[in-house]
Amino acid sequence: MSRSETTITVLVAGTANLVLAITKIFAGVLSGSSAMLAEGAHSVADTLNQVFLLTSLRRSARPPDRLHPFGYGNDRYFWSLLAAFGIFVAGGGYSIFEGVLAITGREAGGEKVWLAFTVLGIAALLEGTSWVRAVIQARKETRDGQDVLDHVRRTPDVTFKAALLEDSAAMIGLALAAAGLGLRELTGSPLWDGAASILIGLLLVGVAIALGRDSRSLLIGQSVAPEVQREISAEIASARGVTGLDELFTMHFGPDEVLVAAKVHFSDGISADEAEDVAGEVERRLRERIPIVRHVFLDPTQHEPGRAVTRRRRAMFRRQGNSLAGPS
Repeated sequence: MSRSETTITVLVAGTANLVLAITKIFAGVLSGSSAMLAEGAHSVADTLNQVFLLTSLRRSARPPDRLHPFGYGNDRYFWSLLAAFGIFVAGGGYSIFEGVLAITGREAGGEKVWLAFTVLGIAALLEGTSWVRAVIQARKETRDGQDVLDHVRRTPDVTFKAALLEDSAAMIGLALAAAGLGLRELTGSPLWDGAASILIGLLLVGVAIALGRDSRSLLIGQSVAPEVQREISAEIASARGVTGLDELFTMHFGPDEVLVAAKVHFSDGISADEAEDVAGEVERRLRERIPIVRHVFLDPTQHEPGRAVTRRRRAMFRRQGNSLAGPS
């Protein structure tokens, strides 16, 4: 996954949202449309969230240090969690509140309805451009034979996922706002405009919950996808001198870094020096096959009950693991 690709995607989305936030609110006030005001709140929330996401890209790129030997990749998930909260409150909460007000007490109609439809058209063009950019990135990042939707659902790059989901929600929200405003003008009832605003709010709440759930899962330590685990297992098990794989642990440290730790069985005849060479080969082959693998720890475990692994071999693997834990 390319950090530069994600940065461009977020910048395109942020620029579009900043322009649209101003024009949507202006058009919503003049037209008296709750749905347009909801879309304005949506764009304001999205603009703030792009700031969060850009911050996450910058902070997560910091190199490892003494206090954070695995780097700052997980910082991206913290800022994505804040972005999800912003969508939930500033976007979803305000939109639902505005819709309820329109249905229960506000007068329908406004003098500049044509302006609202014009802004919706411009917004569709800008949001559509940003959405297409995100979809193109999603297609580039799919693995062979993988469906785009499946990739979006499972990608650990929540910054990219947030931009794509926000743009998708924006396109749906524009359609809802246009329908609600049009039906309001045709019927004279504020019900349609308010209902559209509430639906936009519920849509944003759904996006916020999805992003928040993914960010939380990755922040507390999520393993790689099952097919990637199978690739790692096969690579380790096929190494020279390895007779079995007891346990495999993987964890994301940001979308571009993965830690691999495994308990392996070695043949009885292999020496400590030979085992060290094998560990180096495993690390090299894993990095070539799966570039996001950055840290590899192999721990020899006893092959049969009652047979202990020598202290020398365990100490050697601890040294090997420490040498592999450094930044690439």
